Amino acid sequence: MLKKFILSLTAIMALSLIAVAQDGKTTLTGHIVDKACATGKVAKQSDPQAAAANETKGCIMMDGCLKSGLGIYSDGKYTEFDAKGVALAKAALEKSKKDKGATFKVTGKVTGGKMAVENIEEVLE
Repeated sequence: MLKKFILSLTAIMALSLIAVAQDGKTTLTGHIVDKACATGKVAKQSDPQAAAANETKGCIMMDGCLKSGLGIYSDGKYTEFDAKGVALAKAALEKSKKDKGATFKVTGKVTGGKMAVENIEEVLE
């Protein structure tokens, strides 16, 4: 019984150290979409993740869509980017060779539902 307790305590400590080492960073993998579409037509679909994947780069990059903000649709949830994240997302979309369906890995810190983005890279298949 004592061995199990010590083993459990060791595992908890190790996981705590990993969490501290990551400094609250989160990595999300999904599709970059504009806020207007993510909270509107994409959210209303029976499969929002697939709908987000079908958004075209041209639509996302339209002035009105960009002004609404950008974020990532990952695991059925939209997470909005901060200003730096919007700039990084725009650059990543422009660099991508895919017109739709591009998948991105975004790393940053989520606070209050908004992500302070540190890095965005396309996941090449």
